[in-house]
Amino acid sequence: MQNAALNYRHLYYFWVVAKEGSITRAAERLDVAIQTISAQLSLLEQSLGKSLLAPQGRRLVLTEAGRLALGYADQIFLLGEQLMDALANTDLERTMRLTVGISDSLPKLISSRLLEAALGLNERVKLVCYEDKFESLLGDLSVHKLDVVLTDRPVPSGTTLRVFSHLLGESEISLFGLPQLAQRYQADFPASLNGAPLLLPTRNNAIRGRIDHWLESHDIRADIVGEFDDNALLNTFGRNGLGLFPAPSALETDVRNQFDAVPVGALSPVKEQFYAISNERKIKHPAVDAILGAIHGKVFQPQKPAEPG
Repeated sequence: MQNAALNYRHLYYFWVVAKEGSITRAAERLDVAIQTISAQLSLLEQSLGKSLLAPQGRRLVLTEAGRLALGYADQIFLLGEQLMDALANTDLERTMRLTVGISDSLPKLISSRLLEAALGLNERVKLVCYEDKFESLLGDLSVHKLDVVLTDRPVPSGTTLRVFSHLLGESEISLFGLPQLAQRYQADFPASLNGAPLLLPTRNNAIRGRIDHWLESHDIRADIVGEFDDNALLNTFGRNGLGLFPAPSALETDVRNQFDAVPVGALSPVKEQFYAISNERKIKHPAVDAILGAIHGKVFQPQKPAEPG
């Protein structure tokens, strides 16, 4: 039976069982009898000539063939969702869906600026954005759950995932703070930072090590009053005046407007880099191409505050 056509209903039942970890939970989710799922899983395995699931205690775990099949099933059913979205928009103006993974360490203002490049296309783009850890996003990208990942680091060398790093640009990092707080430390910068309250990313963030090295190289003993895994939360505490906080110098105008903060000084030569991670595709996504082309535009050129009028 190995040459029989693939039954996609059987494959869908396998996909749900693999996600739920048991036939019982899959049956509850699908509202069908346990015996129905068991029978259709057996028919799928017979047609493929491979065992896809194996019992392990009270759970079912994927065999090697099952892991391979699940990767393809992920792609197949994601395409099904995209098909439904595309058909739902046939009565409206043409819409392109762009599914983006955003690393939780990437500054939100940078994410917004990069996505503006995709939204500038003539064709209407529907954005679907997910924020998660870098490693989780790479896994989703590799099985085509995402079109692109925006992050602050390249893919590690030696990875077995078929994903590719594209450097979009970089920006020098500056310290910002509310005007009254920043004024105390602007004179005699950077020596003035001794004892200054700082809000920094946690040490698993790519930029944190560079900032720590900069402080050490200038023999600065600042008071680190907060460390944050989430960049948006860090900026929120900065806006509330808890301490000085780092942000890309290229976003000075945005930082002023959104957080009422002013620059204290640049941490030269500390720079933060920004990447788009894509997977290998035969057909390029126009919106992803627009993001990758942002490096040729003005996305990371330093902003100048508007002149008072």
